[in-house]
Amino acid sequence: MSTNIDATETLDVKGQSCPMPVVETGRAIDDLAVGETLEVLATDSGSVSDLAGWTDATAGVELVAQAEDGDVYIHYVRKTE
Repeated sequence: MSTNIDATETLDVKGQSCPMPVVETGRAIDDLAVGETLEVLATDSGSVSDLAGWTDATAGVELVAQAEDGDVYIHYVRKTE
């Protein structure tokens, strides 16, 4: 899978199931500066809808993109405030 998104940090939550990918993403995004992007690697298929819903409901973050590479779901979340 090829993407043109520059991630500041990568969070590996492979093997974890709901709600941990969202919980760990929230913790990791807190450590980023505004404008930085977190790449999240997950194997839980529910992370696609879970992270989309979380970013919609959470101020200060946006879901930039989601992709799939084999059994890994890749999410890009940007800190906006």
